[in-house]
Amino acid sequence: MTATSTLLKYEVKDLSLAPMGKQRIEWAGREMPVLRQIQDRFAQEKPFAGLRLIACCHVTTETAHLAIALKNGGADAILIASNPLSTQDDVAACLVADYGIPVFAIKGEDSETYSRHVQIALDHKPHIIIDDGSDVTAALIQERQHQIPDIIGTTEETTTGIVRLKAMFNDGVLTFPAMNVNDADTKHFFDNRYGTGQSTLDGIIRATNVLLAGKTAVVVGYGWCGKGTALRARGMGANVIVTEIDPIKAIEAVMDGFRVVPMSEAAPQGDLFITVTGNKHVIRQEHFDVMKDGAMVCNSGHFDIEIDLKSLAANSTEVKQVRNFTQQYILKSGKSIVVLGEGRLINLAAAEGHPSAVMDMSFANQALACEYLVKNKGKLAPGLHSIPVEVDKEIGRLKLEAMGIYIDTLTPEQIEYMNSWTSGT
Repeated sequence: MTATSTLLKYEVKDLSLAPMGKQRIEWAGREMPVLRQIQDRFAQEKPFAGLRLIACCHVTTETAHLAIALKNGGADAILIASNPLSTQDDVAACLVADYGIPVFAIKGEDSETYSRHVQIALDHKPHIIIDDGSDVTAALIQERQHQIPDIIGTTEETTTGIVRLKAMFNDGVLTFPAMNVNDADTKHFFDNRYGTGQSTLDGIIRATNVLLAGKTAVVVGYGWCGKGTALRARGMGANVIVTEIDPIKAIEAVMDGFRVVPMSEAAPQGDLFITVTGNKHVIRQEHFDVMKDGAMVCNSGHFDIEIDLKSLAANSTEVKQVRNFTQQYILKSGKSIVVLGEGRLINLAAAEGHPSAVMDMSFANQALACEYLVKNKGKLAPGLHSIPVEVDKEIGRLKLEAMGIYIDTLTPEQIEYMNSWTSGT
């Protein structure tokens, strides 16, 4: 449904889904106490008053609370999807109908619609961009150079997006500050590891209803997302193989008890393949050729390029939809390969994404990163900036407090010792 008025423009699937969306948003909020405190403070202080902000994110129940926090803070904000299959249509409807937040996102939108929504976001003439994957930032730099002087900064919370921002800076085109939310300790230690680990397997099970116990699962990449995925797969009884290109991460996987082999060796052994690298074509035709009949492949990296689906399609005689979010490719040899979630983020395509308890910290980082950009307008150099350590620790403290967990503090004697070099053994 598309609507236009002097007050609100939006493009969502169906506004009648709003009541269900509101129920689910409220349920998610039960486990987001840190962001709720930030929402309340923003409502009092209005740090974004007079500023236009766009958020390109997965439109989920958890993201809804970030959007509400930004609006509470006085931002003139709009929300678009960061992935064609990650939108929860009832949430999008609720944000429009109940919170008056313009949303341009429909689950299953095609590439043309997705690109159009990016342009709509840039038409908003933002001062701040919240990006997932840096598509909006890239489009701004490539197509809207005249708008760059108005940009206070951008925030990014995906590994893929950080890689792109580093490349932009190295090419001399990132001429404004960008907050590296992804590398905050209260983000990647929890969101990437525990969130991705649980939600990825949730998506696989919802799409297939397969028993993981006894299966050989190949986790491609052992970054924080790969660590969480491998850990959870082993916990479900799978025999886990890890593939890596980084020797340090490979050693870590070995010492964590996983078998590490090249993809060429893993391909014939795996029953299930999960890519979490952020890179292109880590599973390609040479691997499909030697996979077992019926092997399943899926992706939990940000973009759908990790699996070479074009090559797979070109070497197939038929593609059949066998379940929701489950396609069977019949190869010319007669063997079949099963692709889950069209190669897009399986945890959002077939499931609901990360649990709200971890997104509480991730989106607290996003909200506070935006506030940091505003408070330091004109003071930050172009390029990537880390979340301040004191902000990171405060988010951790608030999370512990909300969980009813308290920790020790240093005594004056201990503080003196930690700041002295004269006292030894």
